[in-house]
Order: sequence, then structure tokens, then C-alpha cells
Amino acid sequence: MSWNWNSHGLPFLPGYTFRDVTKSAFHRSQTLDYKNGYALPRRPTVGIGQDPLLSVQLIQQEMNELSFETPDITYGSYDQSLAEDFIPAHVALDKKVLRFYAYFQEDILYSPEEEYRVRPVVIYYYLEDDSMCIIEPMVENSGIPQGKRIKRQRLPKNERGEHYQWKDLNLGMDLEVYGIKYHITQCDAFTKEFMESEGIVLNDSEPMPVDPYGKRRKHPQPSFTTPPDFDRMHQFFTMDRKVLHFFALWDDTDSLYGETRPVTIQYFLVDDTVEIREVHEPNSGRDPFPVLMRRQKLPKKFKSEAFPSCVLEVSTEEVDEYYSPKDFQVGQTMKLLGRRFLLYDCDGFTKEYYQKNHPDTEVKPVELPKKINTLQEKKKKEVPPYNGFGSLEDSLQNCLSLIPEPPKKNMLKMLENSHKVLRYSATLDSQNPKDEGRHFILSYYLSNDMISIFEKPTRNSGIIGGKFLEKTRIPKPGSTVENPEFYSPADFAIGATVEVFSHRFVLTNADHYVLTYLESCSSQIPSQTLHSLRQKLGGGTATN
Repeated sequence: MSWNWNSHGLPFLPGYTFRDVTKSAFHRSQTLDYKNGYALPRRPTVGIGQDPLLSVQLIQQEMNELSFETPDITYGSYDQSLAEDFIPAHVALDKKVLRFYAYFQEDILYSPEEEYRVRPVVIYYYLEDDSMCIIEPMVENSGIPQGKRIKRQRLPKNERGEHYQWKDLNLGMDLEVYGIKYHITQCDAFTKEFMESEGIVLNDSEPMPVDPYGKRRKHPQPSFTTPPDFDRMHQFFTMDRKVLHFFALWDDTDSLYGETRPVTIQYFLVDDTVEIREVHEPNSGRDPFPVLMRRQKLPKKFKSEAFPSCVLEVSTEEVDEYYSPKDFQVGQTMKLLGRRFLLYDCDGFTKEYYQKNHPDTEVKPVELPKKINTLQEKKKKEVPPYNGFGSLEDSLQNCLSLIPEPPKKNMLKMLENSHKVLRYSATLDSQNPKDEGRHFILSYYLSNDMISIFEKPTRNSGIIGGKFLEKTRIPKPGSTVENPEFYSPADFAIGATVEVFSHRFVLTNADHYVLTYLESCSSQIPSQTLHSLRQKLGGGTATN
């Protein structure tokens, strides 16, 4: 058994080691050295468990070689040259990629049109780490998942664990990767230059084979068909999105609880199909499925009358004639699939179409019976009377919609008449003798046509003064809820009576701003109102 010895001559075993008290640096030593600006792993030094004599022998051997070596520079036979800088492989070969063009054949099973399919790929070889990736170019509308077939990795060459190198690649060879053989046909200019510089002779490039299925799609084989009597393509280009729209009534009174229902009949000129839809009114209680008959061609005459149409579907071979635009005449009742429909009107395009293509057909709307009109008329909504809570406009919104919205305001009027108030003094017209000495101030706000009333406090009256009425719009007596009429400055003459929620106020005086404002818009104010204010305030002369 051999023992490792430390610097004290003791075996390197637990209990025989001593801590070096002179050691002051306890950092972890570096594992990389920098040479010419590149990080390289540091050479291992003599450590624990290694023989120090071996390193000493190596150093002594190098010194002996240097001492016995005869320098050639003394005799002038040594051609001294500048030493080249050391560059690692991952730096020298960075971003250098070899590109090869290849293809593989995909067998197509159970297809009478093709046996195989040629799928081209591009093989990239990265020189810095000998990795490869295979990418298939994307083809529009191919229906095949294309793109990256094999991500970048080192591809296995055989079962012994070897990988493909750039020396193994050449033109005209088969590269087998994961059970698929890729045949290399061409390469780019950089790849060719690199391979030749390394002494590898490339084979001749091969053309990429043509995919038979893709060739057949680009150049389809001509097919010969017998031209039809009627050109459907011309009908599609000229009649696309052109529809005849009829308004009709479905007479279903023969059935139990039947009635007459309004429907719309649409005739599509592009393919001579007909669709019938019901017209549902709001809150009618019917299911939201308006299609009464799906879009289809309506047979008019059958070749065989004994055909069981209730069991089997009708094909074109059993139909002798289909409905055409000339069969739809406004004002007549026609039978479609066993149902009677009265055509009473049509839209403007339908009238123009008949005037241009069928001038003999008369298109004249038919007036509906009174019974039908009464059913179609909407019942007028009745607004309930005002209950006194809130303003009249806010309460009316609860009757117009389920989620009430605030009434719209005249923002321009509010900005122009902001802070403009007409003030009047008034007394309460009441039969109660206690209300004789009560005085009020009525304020009219021009920005929103609202009125507020303030009561002056009277000493020893027993009535607390203050705010008598909040700002609100006051309707005139006799106005309806649907069309309310509110008080305006034209109604406030001196001596006039204003009824506010069953309280009668008599105007006795006003401030001078009232007269100034009313004279500025005298064309909208009655002369009687201006005359009463001028007499009371003493401004101007009275006019007859």
C-alpha cells in the first residue's frame, strides 16, 4: 500500500493534517486561462493525490532538452517566421454553413392517380459543432405539413455511435437519416469552394426530379364535355346577388287554429331557387325561426303523376318544369308545396326586372283586407298618469324602456344661459287665513327652465321659512303626460297666477333684470307681460 505524504512528512490521513495558519486567500481558483483574447481551459496542476516527483521530473526533462538542443539560428539555417495567433474552432468556423439540396420519395398508397411523390429538402451542415438540420420548403395550398423536418442536431451515422461529418457528404449520394433516404443533388457555391479547399472532389450535380403529381396539377389533361343547352356560367356572372323580393300572405286558415301570416318570398335569379321566410312581429310569442321553406328549386310539373313524393326526394329526372319568374305575379294566389300564398306587393328592383324582361306581366300592389290591416297595426302605447315622484321626464323614461335612460339636455342652451335667473316675488293664494302674511321668491332658471320657490321668514308667524320647492320643471294645468307644456317667462306677468302642484301663487313684483332680459327678446314675449312689468318697475312706456 502506498501513502500520500504531506509537507510535514506525515501521511495524508485524517488527524495527521494541519491547517496552514499563514494562508490568507481562500477563493476558488480559476479554471480558464485567456490566450490571445480567447478563454481556454487551464492545464491541470499537481493536486491532492498526485505525485509531485512526476511533475519535477517533467520540468527537469524539459530543461535537459533545452540545454542539449543546438540552436539553428546560430548557423543561419533556421528561417524565423512570425507565429500565427491561435484561434479556436468555434470562432474560426462560426456562421459557416454548408448547404446541400436533396429530395426524398414518399410512397402514396391506395391512390389511382399517383404512386409516389417527390419532396425536395435543404440540408444545412454547421461547421462549428458538426450539427445538421433538414428543412422542407413550404408550398402554398399543398395540404402537407412542411417546414423543419429535423431540428438542428448531430445526426447518427451508424449503430456504433458515430455521427455524420462534412467529409461524409457528397453530391449524388444517399443520406439515410432515421429510416428516410435523402438523395443529394446539388450544393451552393460556398459549399463547393469549401469542399475543394479541403481536398474533396465533388461529384457532378444532378437535376431535381419533377414531381409527377405537381406536373399534372400545373398542366391538367384536357377533358371534353358536351356543352349544355343553357349556359349556367353566364347566368352566374350576370345574375349573381340579384333577388326578386315579394311580400305575400300565407293563408293557413284551413288548419286548426290557423290564421293568415305575413311572409316574404325571395326568388334567386342566379340559380332559380326560392326561399320563404315568415315576418315575426315583436312579442308575437313565436319561435325565432323565420325560415318557412329553405332555399331550393320548386318543381311545378312532374313527369310521372304516380311518383311517391311524400316518401322519396324529388330529383331532376322526375321533374318536367320548375317555377320561373314569370309564374310569380303580384295580385294572384299561388300554391307552393301545398300552401296558398297571396302576393300583394314587391320591392323596387322586382318591378324594374318585370318591366324590362316581362313587360306583359302587370305588377300592381293589392290592398290588404281590413281584417289583415287591423292585425298588423301596432297597438298604441298608453302612458300612465304622473304619480308625482321625481320629474315628469324621468318618470316617463320608465314607461319607454326597461332600463330607463336620463332625458337629453340642451347643452347649448345651458352654456348660453348659465347663471341667468329671473326672480319674482309672490304671495300664496289660499283660503286659509294663516297664509295671508306669507311671502315667497320664485326663481326661474333660464339654463334648464326649472323653477325654485323660497319662503321669506316672518317673525312670530309660527311658520319656518326657507326652501319651499326644489328646482324642477312645472307643467301648466291641463297639460297631458304625453305632450306636457311647461311654464316659461312669457307666462309670468305681474298679477298672474302660477299653479305649482295644487298651490296657487300670485306674482306681485320682479327685479329689474327680468325686464331687461324680456325686452332683449321682446319678439317672443306677449305685449301684456311686458306692459305689466313696465308699469310695476317703471321702465319705459307702456305699449297698447
